[in-house]
Amino acid sequence: MPSTEENLRAWGEAASWVEGGDEWSSVWGSAEAQWHGSLLPRVRRYLPTGTLLEIAPGHGRWTQFLLQNCDRLIGIDISTSAIDVCKERFADQSHAEFHANDGRSLDVVTDGSVDLAFSFDSMVHVETDVLGGYLAELAKKLNDTGVAFIHHSNLGAFGRLFEVFARVPPPLRRPLLARGIIDQRHLRATSVSAAWFAATCDEVGLRCVGQELVNWGGRRLIDCISVVTRPGAAIDRPNLVVPNPRFMAEAESIRLASTVHTPKV
Repeated sequence: MPSTEENLRAWGEAASWVEGGDEWSSVWGSAEAQWHGSLLPRVRRYLPTGTLLEIAPGHGRWTQFLLQNCDRLIGIDISTSAIDVCKERFADQSHAEFHANDGRSLDVVTDGSVDLAFSFDSMVHVETDVLGGYLAELAKKLNDTGVAFIHHSNLGAFGRLFEVFARVPPPLRRPLLARGIIDQRHLRATSVSAAWFAATCDEVGLRCVGQELVNWGGRRLIDCISVVTRPGAAIDRPNLVVPNPRFMAEAESIRLASTVHTPKV
């Protein structure tokens, strides 16, 4: 169960970012391939947009693409080193600004100003206390038609099962992992589930309108991509929960296509 301090130690140092975070897109072939093949098809309905809030941009893996699709981008991260990298990397982008925070608040963002909040491959590592804090903040920061696109853990739905996995001795784990009988945790938050996320949205005055349950490396759907808005917004509807056990197969397909259609220069 990673704490805010543990996440900061894990992701706050430059040594953690061998290729600026792009290395975590290798399964898709590259960050560019993952953005255009996997993320953009999911978020394109909400782009281009006005004010875009990116929570936990890291070293700007997705920022580089989001900047092309908004009038203003605000990046918020707990890591001051990550914020420094983004400030330098995107210094020529006059519509971008970056701020360090305490890991759960959005004080620098004006209430009711955000058209789209985006976070992918970062908040999967935060537990309910942090994620709940961000959702309460988003309830204040989103405008009347605002949308949040949030990638978070669903490991909480498999809590007891992964407790059993953790007790398997290392020599036995390797063949069981290879055969897909057990899955890696991938540092996912243990207290967060899709059901908890949707219920918390209701508690803070938001509406979760869609959740895609996806696998990450293994067979079990330990991740969730949720779409959130305000009650009464144009996309408001009863929550639609869709299991997608082929998310990693999609990643492999994108990687294979990128090897052909992204020639080296």
